[in-house]
Amino acid sequence: MAHIFNNLQSRFRTGTMPVKLIYVNIGVFIVLRAVALVILLGGGNPDSWLHIVEIPSHPALLLTRPWTVITYMFSQYGILHLLFNMVWLYWFGRIFLFTGTPKQMLALYLYGGIAGALLFMTAYNTLPYFNGNESWLIGSSASVIAIVTATAVRHPDYKVGLLFLGEVALKWIAIVTIGISVLSIPDGNAGGNIAHVGGAIIGAIYGMMLNNGTDITRPLNNMLDSAANAWKRITTPRTSGRNSSNSRQAPENRENDQEILDRILDKIKKSGYTSLTADEKKTLFDVSKRIK
Repeated sequence: MAHIFNNLQSRFRTGTMPVKLIYVNIGVFIVLRAVALVILLGGGNPDSWLHIVEIPSHPALLLTRPWTVITYMFSQYGILHLLFNMVWLYWFGRIFLFTGTPKQMLALYLYGGIAGALLFMTAYNTLPYFNGNESWLIGSSASVIAIVTATAVRHPDYKVGLLFLGEVALKWIAIVTIGISVLSIPDGNAGGNIAHVGGAIIGAIYGMMLNNGTDITRPLNNMLDSAANAWKRITTPRTSGRNSSNSRQAPENRENDQEILDRILDKIKKSGYTSLTADEKKTLFDVSKRIK
């Protein structure tokens, strides 16, 4: 058992950002189902347990459990819900990293979840259709659709093979996905589908603004970097002169990677992703993985 745990821990540390997010979502899913099973066998209502991680539609209730703004977007309870979201996260996440960094992807995942929650709560508290109704939101769909939409905006004509359909451009996959969510609002899962739209909106904003040179994830990433650096200064002992010479080399390597990335991104902006050679595509993917 210890060997399995250590192996999973190693895979998580060395995995790409999509893989890390998938591991977190699967881990939360296992915990939720395990606790629900214990509650069920004890004669309780397992659904009540989910309210600890679900985000409520009522603002006053949200004030008593503010953590759910984050926890809901890493939580799934249905196996098919989990499977569908994780497949899309891995699939589009890999394409996202062609030109995006892992930190950008993590920030967009959080942005998408927050945008989905905001639109969900806004709809339930302003639209007459939901008057007097209370609902709970759970799942990573808004976060995943933010990444799907952003990837489609950044690489609209990139094609992937679909069963029975052949090669389809990402822009059409995103358009159909968003359209299905909008048209499905009256069909039982209104809150979830509204959250999907919120995630799509923030994903489109991210992609369009980044195409124009503005990265909306930068403020969050700067804040996270500052917090991480402050924690390292507190927990890391002072290094010797020999180690400090190594630490001076790291920024130089990061600067070289950034120059390579900027050069390839400029080519993509001018001529499109398809203009890259096979070596440039591999370099782009490798450099994007190294820039954390």
